Amino acid sequence: MPQAIVSTNPATKETLGQVSVTTSKQLSEIIASAKKAQKAWQETGLSKRVSRLRAVVELFVQYKKELSEITCLEMGRPLASCKGLHDYTVEQFKWNLDHAAEYLASETTYEEGSIINEVVYEPWGVVACIMAWNFPILNFVYSVVQPLIAGNSVVVKYSEEIPLFSQKLEEICKEADLPEGVLSFVYGDGAIGEALTDEDVDLIIFTGSSQTGNKLRIKAAQKGIPAILEMGGSSPGVVFSDVDLTDFIKSIYALRFDNSGQFCDNLKRLIVHEDLFDACIEKLALLAQAAKIGLPMDPMTEMGPLVAERQVANIESQVQDALEKGAKLVCGGKRPKNLDGAFYEPTLLTNVTKDMRVWKEEVFGPVLPIVSFKTYEEAMQLANDTLYGLTAYIFTNDKKISTRATVDIRAGCISVNGLDYFKPQNPFGGYKQSGAGRENGKWGFHDVCQVKMVAREK
Repeated sequence: MPQAIVSTNPATKETLGQVSVTTSKQLSEIIASAKKAQKAWQETGLSKRVSRLRAVVELFVQYKKELSEITCLEMGRPLASCKGLHDYTVEQFKWNLDHAAEYLASETTYEEGSIINEVVYEPWGVVACIMAWNFPILNFVYSVVQPLIAGNSVVVKYSEEIPLFSQKLEEICKEADLPEGVLSFVYGDGAIGEALTDEDVDLIIFTGSSQTGNKLRIKAAQKGIPAILEMGGSSPGVVFSDVDLTDFIKSIYALRFDNSGQFCDNLKRLIVHEDLFDACIEKLALLAQAAKIGLPMDPMTEMGPLVAERQVANIESQVQDALEKGAKLVCGGKRPKNLDGAFYEPTLLTNVTKDMRVWKEEVFGPVLPIVSFKTYEEAMQLANDTLYGLTAYIFTNDKKISTRATVDIRAGCISVNGLDYFKPQNPFGGYKQSGAGRENGKWGFHDVCQVKMVAREK
């Protein structure tokens, strides 16, 4: 096992720094400390926990510049986008603190005479939290904040792609002076993540690939503990014939290519009515060819690099598979000539068939396969033709069609005409191989708690 994780700037291949890998001995000590701290943290009470965590979010505000710049340099997201994501995350964090008392309050289910039955929400205990690299600070709020508020202690392991971000976040949380053991960080690759979940933990929270998530699903079942899994996606976008493409084409483009196509709920397969197919491709191609690809610290950059060279190599392999099987390359399909890092041009593919990897697999980069349909039934079949079921996007002005499609598409979150479902009060999670459990809102609070029934006299 390596002794350190080296952080590399994907845009320039420059070494940014390194972080020591957590040893087995250190991991065991961290788990022991988390177990010791958890009971006292729970007994602190909700209002005091919320108060202690407000110090963390205030430090998030204070360190916006540093956290945004580390994210930009380490994963390649354009700096302006990093700053916007930071502000959005702070608001999400504050919402959870403001609404915790409402959603974690005990609920009366039965009352008669002197008898009362109540549901009480209690923490599971020690949470092993493994998080992805693509939305570093937002993933912290999605996966760590609600468990902490509910009274769990949490051990965090971020992806090895962003060790410097994780280290900075750990420093900030220590500055907030949370009780020792309540929130801890470990460092390493997948082996450390596996070792963490082998420890005596009470809940696993994971954001990442379906392959790893399913292994953790099995492990959690064998350990007899729950797992909240936010995994992959191959989200369909269905464009019906009644829409004016001018109204939605920029939204469709952004839903695929923002963050260089690197988020789980991107629109990853575009399904367009045959009457609009050619026009849709033409308009998307104009946007793709005009995209300003460049260094993420440059304020003019719209699309930065992918997170790592290995990510580009996988995208190239998926696109090559499609081309060999007869796909047509509309635009893109290569690395930009003037950039040396992990860059890849926004790419559109047509003549796509179901045996192609770009259709069957999750494509975690700026590639969009586009197919046509004739009938509603065909559109729904294509939309559901995936192992995944995280999100879906419907574009139509016909409310009957949109209502019917929201029922027929098997996905955890559905957007009609580009409307945003990313609200802190809304649940986030998927069907099928896209995960288990939900994050955010009251559903997220309840999933990080044991539900206890108490029947007593008043």
